[in-house]
Amino acid sequence: MSTEVNEAPSGMPGAEDTAPGIPVPDRRKPRRRGRKVLAATGALVLLVAAGVAAAVMDPFDDGDTQASSTDGTSLAAVREGPLSTQVTQSGTLSYAAHGDGTPYAVVNQAKGIYTWVPSEGKEIGCGKTLYRVDEKPVVLICGDTPAYRALSVGDEGREVRDLNENLVKLGYAEKSELDPDSDYYGSETAEAVTELQDELGVEETGRLALGDAVFLPGPLLVTKAMAKAGTRAAPGAQVAQSTSAKRQVTVELDPGQQSQVKVGDRAQITLPDNRTTPGRVGRIGTVAKSGDDKKDSSSSTIPVYITLTRPKDAGKLDEAPVQVQITTDGVKKALTVPVTALMGKAGGGYVVEVADPADSRRRRLVPVTLGMFDNDNGLVQVSGDLSAGDQVVVPAS
Repeated sequence: MSTEVNEAPSGMPGAEDTAPGIPVPDRRKPRRRGRKVLAATGALVLLVAAGVAAAVMDPFDDGDTQASSTDGTSLAAVREGPLSTQVTQSGTLSYAAHGDGTPYAVVNQAKGIYTWVPSEGKEIGCGKTLYRVDEKPVVLICGDTPAYRALSVGDEGREVRDLNENLVKLGYAEKSELDPDSDYYGSETAEAVTELQDELGVEETGRLALGDAVFLPGPLLVTKAMAKAGTRAAPGAQVAQSTSAKRQVTVELDPGQQSQVKVGDRAQITLPDNRTTPGRVGRIGTVAKSGDDKKDSSSSTIPVYITLTRPKDAGKLDEAPVQVQITTDGVKKALTVPVTALMGKAGGGYVVEVADPADSRRRRLVPVTLGMFDNDNGLVQVSGDLSAGDQVVVPAS
């Protein structure tokens, strides 16, 4: 008995009628060999070139996915399951610093003699002694606004808000007693400062004189000691240089990918020893960096900074190369077919060839709309007149 194949519907392209950038099979013959398909070309290649990948979150693992045919093709099942898109790039694991990569300057405002300064590699936590002047500890308050004045009851400002937040986080006040988001120095702040001063072993005044504390993003890792114990501490003198002790991964994205990534996106970092650790996008740069070829704007990149969820996983690694996968989008239930099942149609768009469940030799063309791509497994999300379990035609492997 001869094999029967339904004729393609009118309007389907011939060899000379091709959608832009998409190879189209020759549909003029009812039976053909060497079936032309879209094989990792067109939209998929554009996504690969842009560095965008997708990953099936729960890969299909049953082996009965294809049925043999005699015309150079086989059948693959339409699958349903979770699917997520990812941006995959190399990155650098380091200690956090200013957005421009420069270290933080630890600037002294106290008067006297340095009696202790931290050495290179010393980590200083929020609320801990950063250095000593006349044996009096200068405490690190973690915040973005540098200390520029004495603080006491009645003062308001951004540095007061940083102080209140530190006092609550460090346990010198409860949230019910002191609002960590308040920028007002009230009696509750003064009481908490008194508790901090008691812990440090200094006079309990309930106020901070200029020079009692240094406000810097922290905790800090000292990278260079500038002052020496026994030398005079002058206001405005630099005591040390430092970075944040927080770990971060920096990824340089093509500007075209910037819109795909957002703050809060989950990331997976593969460390040099092939262990993986989770993270999240904490900040996205706004200024493009020039590549090696400064005359070529296409070589510019946008920095993306990823904070490690478990920073201890990174140990003491610094300036270490890592691989990063940022999950940018996902769906819980997606219909997927092999990319090789796609065929272009006249005027644009795609179709797949679906086998009749009662007789796989009888086939129909079904228009489909494309969604996410899974480049690693050669799959693409589709929607159309399809159901999970349908069999689509693909080239025989």
